Amino acid sequence: MDRDTFLQIYTGHLNEKQLAAVQTVNGPVLLLAVPGSGKTTVLVTRLGYMLYCEGIRPENILTLTYTVAATNDMARRFREIFGEEYSNALEFRTINGICARVIARYGQMIGKSAFELLTDEKVILRMLTEILVQNLAEYPTESDVKNARTLITYCKNMLLSEEEIRELGKEEGIPLWEIYSAYNSYLKQNSFMDYDDQMIYAYRMLKGSPELLKFYQGKYRYICVDEAQDTSKIQHIIIGLLAGEQGNLFMVGDEDQSIYGFRAAYPEALLNFTKEHPGAKELVMDQNYRSNARIVAVADHFIQHNKLRHRKHMVPTKAEEAEIHYIFLKNRAAQYTYLRKVAQNHEVETAVLYRDNESVLPLIDQLERRQIPYRIKSTDMAFFTHRVVTDVTNIMRFALNPYDTELFLRIYFKCQTYLKKNQAQQLCRISEERHIPVLEAAEYAEGLNGMVLGKCRAFATHLRNMLKEAPSRVLFRIETPLGYGEYLERNNMDDNKLFILKMLSYEEVSIGSFLGRLEYLQSMLREKRPDYDSNFILSTIHSSKGLEYEEVYLMDVCDGVFPDKVVYSKKATPQEKKEFEEERRLFYVGMTRAKSVLHIFRLSEETSSFIREMTPVKVERVEGKTLASLQPDQGKMKLKPKSLETDPGGHGTEIQLVIGERVEQMKYGMGVISDAVYHADGITGKFTVIFDSGLEKNFLYPVAFQMGMRIVTEEETGKEGQA
Repeated sequence: MDRDTFLQIYTGHLNEKQLAAVQTVNGPVLLLAVPGSGKTTVLVTRLGYMLYCEGIRPENILTLTYTVAATNDMARRFREIFGEEYSNALEFRTINGICARVIARYGQMIGKSAFELLTDEKVILRMLTEILVQNLAEYPTESDVKNARTLITYCKNMLLSEEEIRELGKEEGIPLWEIYSAYNSYLKQNSFMDYDDQMIYAYRMLKGSPELLKFYQGKYRYICVDEAQDTSKIQHIIIGLLAGEQGNLFMVGDEDQSIYGFRAAYPEALLNFTKEHPGAKELVMDQNYRSNARIVAVADHFIQHNKLRHRKHMVPTKAEEAEIHYIFLKNRAAQYTYLRKVAQNHEVETAVLYRDNESVLPLIDQLERRQIPYRIKSTDMAFFTHRVVTDVTNIMRFALNPYDTELFLRIYFKCQTYLKKNQAQQLCRISEERHIPVLEAAEYAEGLNGMVLGKCRAFATHLRNMLKEAPSRVLFRIETPLGYGEYLERNNMDDNKLFILKMLSYEEVSIGSFLGRLEYLQSMLREKRPDYDSNFILSTIHSSKGLEYEEVYLMDVCDGVFPDKVVYSKKATPQEKKEFEEERRLFYVGMTRAKSVLHIFRLSEETSSFIREMTPVKVERVEGKTLASLQPDQGKMKLKPKSLETDPGGHGTEIQLVIGERVEQMKYGMGVISDAVYHADGITGKFTVIFDSGLEKNFLYPVAFQMGMRIVTEEETGKEGQA
């Protein structure tokens, strides 16, 4: 087939930049593809162009994807467009798939068989459990084991040194190097390798055997890589080795969509591509065909706050079909009732997206109780086995069975008893000998001072009271009077789990029913299959990547949850800044899943750095709901005045609050209005100022102005700039 015929048949629907990418075949090429820009279509079309127009043999082309599912999907799409002629000869593989081939061939060369690939994750987790038992002070939960597994994968994919692994362990609060070493020793002793080892071994073989490397460089003369931003450091190194000096490497990705840092995704490889590949071409597909123009404009404005990225902008192709809607609610708890009503009344495909699986549990609970259909994308609920959840449920179980010595030994030091370990063990022995509750044994123990005895008596009283109380009250008692909240703070542990437990407790009447509900939800989610008849979809943003929905609701957009940590300080470490940028990328990916309408909850009791970064907001009211339209072309946002307010001098002038406007306060100095909270009637209630010192404070409107705050005039602002 000649070039003109091919272009006429297969590329008529492509834009200029897409067509350029299809026809750029030789040398190293980085294609930056914004969300909804049609990168898969371009990749598949480019493969056809290489075969039919450039005469490249299919066996000389290797296409790498991030997952097996993506590999199968790309092969299917090629077959649908170009038929069977070349389909079977082309190679669509994951990097692990290629590494397996490298290892097998090397084994044939030296006459040795490779280690067996350990693919059963359950076996790996059991092995890690045994290792953690030996290295942790407490018996590990399922969540602890999975976290250790993730960290080991991260260490191997990033090729971390012993020193770096030990430092990471300090940050995580576990002896990571000891766990890592024991895990690797077990694998080697049993002639096993895991998927991460598979890449490390393949890398070492390619690096150490010129003959092996030459073979694969000769075989794969053209390499295409999809979702390049999600590949790890060692994967990029392997790809670079295979590409060799001829460098016919076509990498497609977008560092703005790199959201798998916890899996060792390495977007730096895209940022350094032209340095590492001399003479490389950089192409950009910047047109978004998915979302309406307002969503595109706001998402693009938002992601510009990141520093570790290529300078590019996303361009809309659709009209502004709808505004972005802010839903003003009091707090996080109100989201669940609101979304339950959406699930009952929605008409089009609607997705609720969230940062972590646990965030959606209270909504699932409400939907299940009322038998409202929904489809969930992921059911990996590590929440139920997280240490915070097991601690709380263990305390409740101990209240139900105060004779359980095993439970007591797991919780006593977390509940401000001030018992030493030997004293706790003494109470357990007395309890078993006398057949009395463990805490009652404190009355017979030796060596307890008055304070400790009093704490044990108080603990016993709290436990008895728990049996008469609603679970929501019990949780308060555990968190505050028993001191578990202080324990979490002291150990820098996530208290969001407590919030989720509280949300799940409100419809239960006793400890027993609450514990039963948690067990039901855990079992139900483990066994649940997607309900494809429902178009109300629940998904983490990670699981939604590559997908699109007519309407999207973004949950928990508040500091401390999403993002989980706010980093603006100049004193922040490079790693902290890097992690915060990934949080911003995650939010960006969530925004760009929406085709027609994007809804974002705005909570009056919570601040949101991300909402402030998005764009100025114009508040409007539709059918009794408070909505907000984003105005990307507007520099400032006028806040609704309560009425005609007098200025501090009593001259009867109207005070117009404007987001982005400078103010002066007697105590804190100069600052900028950054946010506002509205009463139910839409009138401004509170507003936020970020002062030049970096301090952020909330004020009541109009009280702050009556107490001496003032608007800084444009003339004064100009003088500041000149100074």
